[in-house]
Formats: sequence, C-alpha cells, structure tokens
Amino acid sequence: MIRDARYLLGNLEEIICGFFLVAMVSLVILNVLLRFIFSYSISWAEEVSTVCFVWSVFIGASAVYKHKMDVGIDVLIQRLPARGQSYVRLLVSILLLLINGYIFYMSVVFTVIAWSKPTAVLGVSSAIFNSALIVGFGLITFHTLRFIREDFKAISDRGE
Repeated sequence: MIRDARYLLGNLEEIICGFFLVAMVSLVILNVLLRFIFSYSISWAEEVSTVCFVWSVFIGASAVYKHKMDVGIDVLIQRLPARGQSYVRLLVSILLLLINGYIFYMSVVFTVIAWSKPTAVLGVSSAIFNSALIVGFGLITFHTLRFIREDFKAISDRGE
C-alpha cells in the first residue's frame, strides 16, 4: 500500500502527462472517424484536445527535467576536475532556480490576467490553458530546489 502510494507520487507527472496524451489522441481519432464516416464533427474536440496537448507538454517537461533527461551540453564541464564540476553544477542549478522561479511567477501573472477571457468554443476561462504553465514551472522550480540540495550535499560529502 505505502509502496503503491510512493510509486504514484514518484511518477505523478508521468501519469498525468500520459492521461492527457491518451485523452488528446483518443479525442482526435474519434473526431476524425466521425468526420470521415458520418460527416459529423464534435465542435469542442479541437479546443479540448488543445488543452490536453498544452497540459501534456508542460507536465511532460517537468517529468523530463525531474529525471535530468533534458538536453544539455557538458563538454566543458567534463574537462574540469571533480571539485570544479560540483561547483559549476551548483551554479547552474542556482541560475536555473532564478530562471524557472521567474517563469513560474510570470505564469501566475499571465493566468490571473487571462482568468476573465473565455475560450472560443466552450466559453470557459482561458486559465485552463494557462494554469498548465503554473503547474509545469512550479514543479520544475521544485525539482530545481531539490537539485540544489543534492549539489550542496555532493560538495559537502567531498569535504570541499
């Protein structure tokens, strides 16, 4: 039971991203089939599939970042001694915290501004789209804080 809860929490981003991807693909396929077979289209399918796409992109970006699977070029860092690599990684993590924290803050501002703007078809708040930014960059900022803690631990374990 506890192991299942840890698994779910440890893979929450991947699960949410997968849900939105499955929903998006299913809805698009359904709408294409309905158009092809019955010459009928679901009016809200494009808008909902776009929401699913936006959410899967930003939650997926957080999942990739969490596992440090994002693209990075570390040719120069690899040429440094271990001590130098630790300090450069810490510096990069702090820089990323500033950047991701700022984007998180700006996404909150952006969502608040868009709160009263309705979407074209469903007429719901555009914040449904924009809140994906808040969740995605909030999680990325959280993971950056975790990386900084790990970087400090790596430096202190080396006795530097």
